[in-house]
Amino acid sequence: MASPSSISPFILFLSLFFFTHLCTTQLTVDAANKEYLKLPLLHTTPFPSPTQALSLDTHRLSHLFASSLHRKKVKSRPPLRSPVVSGASFGSGQYFADLRLGSPPQSLLLVADTGSDLVWIKCSACRNCSLHAPGTAFFARHSSTFSPFHCYDSECRLVPHASRAEPCKHTRLHTPCRYEYSYADGSLTTGFFSRETTMLNTSSGREAKLKNLAFGCGFRISGPSLSGASFNGAQGVMGLGRGSISFSSQLGRRFGNKFSYCLMDYTLSPPPTSYLMIGGAAKDVSKKLRMKFTPLLVNPLSPTFYYIRIRSVFVNNKKLRIDPSVWSIDESGNGGTIIDSGTTLTFLAEPAYGQILTAFRRTMKMPLSRELTPGFDLCFNETGLSRPSFPRLRFELAGDSVFAPPPTNYFIDTEAGVKCLAIQPVNQETGFSVIGNLMQQGFLLEFDRDGSRLGFSRRGCSVP
Repeated sequence: MASPSSISPFILFLSLFFFTHLCTTQLTVDAANKEYLKLPLLHTTPFPSPTQALSLDTHRLSHLFASSLHRKKVKSRPPLRSPVVSGASFGSGQYFADLRLGSPPQSLLLVADTGSDLVWIKCSACRNCSLHAPGTAFFARHSSTFSPFHCYDSECRLVPHASRAEPCKHTRLHTPCRYEYSYADGSLTTGFFSRETTMLNTSSGREAKLKNLAFGCGFRISGPSLSGASFNGAQGVMGLGRGSISFSSQLGRRFGNKFSYCLMDYTLSPPPTSYLMIGGAAKDVSKKLRMKFTPLLVNPLSPTFYYIRIRSVFVNNKKLRIDPSVWSIDESGNGGTIIDSGTTLTFLAEPAYGQILTAFRRTMKMPLSRELTPGFDLCFNETGLSRPSFPRLRFELAGDSVFAPPPTNYFIDTEAGVKCLAIQPVNQETGFSVIGNLMQQGFLLEFDRDGSRLGFSRRGCSVP
């Protein structure tokens, strides 16, 4: 889910000055205890079909290529942590964060998305959402702490508005701040930019009360990305991007400007709990986990996204002859590689993808499937094989770190006895490479925004 392209970068830059007081994060957390927020991430069963997952991811890529909001550094402070759920049982390849919003709290599932900034939720006033039961939307009228920003508030400058409308179209005393957050594929959410109280769990099990969380209360939602199968079970999006209005930015100011998560294997039964943690791990913890680091790059034309630099790719320890320019960001802002929790499959620039595909075909020791699953370029039949032999993929990253995911992170079951390569090509001249959430499974990933680096470890997800 990307950010809107209609807002002026100059106005966004100036508006960051006003954001410093937007979310004062009055939390019931003792800084001396060095706690962090911990939210569960929910992911239940696999998406309806790999073909559908590919179609949904393709839709997502079309709007990921839009530009986003600017980031701002602020003073750091200790950490917080909470669970994340897979959306697979709802027919989605997403991971959901459970957010309790309002007074009294209402429990809502939001897509955890590092590829966008805005936190927004379907509100009960939504005109095209078929909302009836509690839990399907946020009922603002049931909360004593809900408050829309006024159109003249400085915070209203942080969100985009309809291209033909000013924030204050009318001069009435109680005109709320209206936002229109649109995506390149035509999807959009409109509503009131608001503030609310939310309850979160700390690492010690205590509740943290966060006041003035800025979010969009959506009353109109449309488009394939927000109303299709990929959104099943979700009531909104928790933007975790680099922009100042993202969830990680608003809370990160108080908890070290870091966040991390573990995305566990959704195919396990029962599925293990994944976690989103707001706040940074201590240095001794990083050493214990043998965490590796690679620099986070900034693309001025797409500042929402978390870019990393791939230097080389190996298949079965053999380095592929991929021109380094394949991984570069050009003057138009195209190219490069982002880490995206909201995309299921992995998409790599076509020249690199072609060489990986060729190398896999040469080294594959298992019989190829007679018929390819639609949308996939490499499938094999593992029926009757007790120990299938997979090609091993390895990425060497900037910072002399190596990302070596297990084969289960890039080969998926598409039908009984058939596995297919869960990597797809993308045109580097009009887009960028994406490391999706399937490739990230089983790794602890730490986004250190002040340090401009991404840490990762295969050990961290087993640590409570």
